[in-house]
Amino acid sequence: MSNLSMLTDLYEFSMANGYYEAANDEVGSFDVFFRKVPDQGSFVIFAGLQQAVDALENFHFDQPDIDYLRGLHLYSEGFLDYLQHFKFDCEVWAIPEGTPVFPREPLLTIKGPLLQTQLFETLLLNILNHQSLIATKARRITYAAEGRPVMEFGARRAQGPSSATYGARAAIIGGCTSTSNVQAAELFGIPAAGTMAHSWIEAFPDELTAFEKWGEIYPDNAALLVDTYDVLSSGVPNAIKVFKELQAAGHKPVGIRIDSGDIAQLAKAARQQLDAAGLPEVKITASNSLDETVIQALLKEGAPIDNFGIGEKLITSASAPVLSGVYKLTAVQSQGQWVPKIKISDSTEKLTLPSIKQVYRLYRPGSDQAFGDVIALKDEVLTSDITAVPASPLATKRQTVLKDFVAVPLQQPVLTQDHPDYVAPNLPEIQQRTQEKLAELPAATKRLVNPDEYRVYLTKSLADLQTELVQKYHEKEHVQ
Repeated sequence: MSNLSMLTDLYEFSMANGYYEAANDEVGSFDVFFRKVPDQGSFVIFAGLQQAVDALENFHFDQPDIDYLRGLHLYSEGFLDYLQHFKFDCEVWAIPEGTPVFPREPLLTIKGPLLQTQLFETLLLNILNHQSLIATKARRITYAAEGRPVMEFGARRAQGPSSATYGARAAIIGGCTSTSNVQAAELFGIPAAGTMAHSWIEAFPDELTAFEKWGEIYPDNAALLVDTYDVLSSGVPNAIKVFKELQAAGHKPVGIRIDSGDIAQLAKAARQQLDAAGLPEVKITASNSLDETVIQALLKEGAPIDNFGIGEKLITSASAPVLSGVYKLTAVQSQGQWVPKIKISDSTEKLTLPSIKQVYRLYRPGSDQAFGDVIALKDEVLTSDITAVPASPLATKRQTVLKDFVAVPLQQPVLTQDHPDYVAPNLPEIQQRTQEKLAELPAATKRLVNPDEYRVYLTKSLADLQTELVQKYHEKEHVQ
């Protein structure tokens, strides 16, 4: 990954310069979390951690960067010299990539000098918000496909080259099987997939000649696009002729792709033609602005589709194009002691969770089925029975007792003194983790429409600390 140190909002530089000028060398702890799940779902697939860590490890300023900042006439020479000799001096804890996560849970925690940690806000949110959003959309689409392979086809509709490439990576984490994006395939070891465009067929005198030439050049990759002219009267019959020729020469036909029209009805009729020609093994792929809603409708109608190619609705998460993750200060270390910090708002939904925390996933003893998460203070020990409150500010039941569980901590050290080098899992391993962790969730929470709520709790100690800090603020405000 290229150096992304300048991918920072100006105010972050201004605050960092302020810390430098004020000789504030205190250590702060920031959390990355989100408040709302896209598409009215119940969870998000956490993605982008490897790129976030790479960006932190490669964080530095080149001479042109320093010259530009100097030219703004905002910052001291001492601060600019600090940036020129920048040395990463922070610790990072995070939930592993591919894990289903829930609102208000700290996905990533970074501790370090305020002067440094303040500079990472935009960079970390840009990476983690984007990839988590696309991985979550891919999970919804692959869930709708009910086990059928889903190919990511969205590069041309993505919002820029980086979104295309890292979006393809995130789509694999969310469950896609391949990508048409060759750059992403090369960078991340993703299977590359693709057939042809309509222009190939149009470039030849007729459709049959185009198919025959393709079969001649790619006899073992004969996946033919059949909707350039007419799917049923020309496309599929011409494809059948070529498939028969390939079979006679000892090759195995791959399939056809339908990219327009009434895909359900066309797929049914095409399947009948292929089967009648003795080609039941030939696959049917559907594309053309599909998403989870359309896929579910096609399958409910009985469309005999074997694969899906998904483009713009996936790579842009078109129905919910933003994951509004935030980066909030939760504690400051003063004279060796951690002092909890909180952001107070008139809206209870924007009230932050103070102090350094850990997230636990709760399982029944002897089971791999999760039934809830608990956000706890970092130094808390979860006993067999704990008093907890719902994490959602909108919950009506304010206290419950949790018992008979095994608590598994989710946040793990990523970059610390004891773990100075992050060893990232490869993409297939992250995808496998996603599938394993999804299997642990209650089935009703994975529905695409009206999913059941997965319970997330705060320990009573954390909830009491939050209440205490709010009360202290209001008491102080009243005195003033």
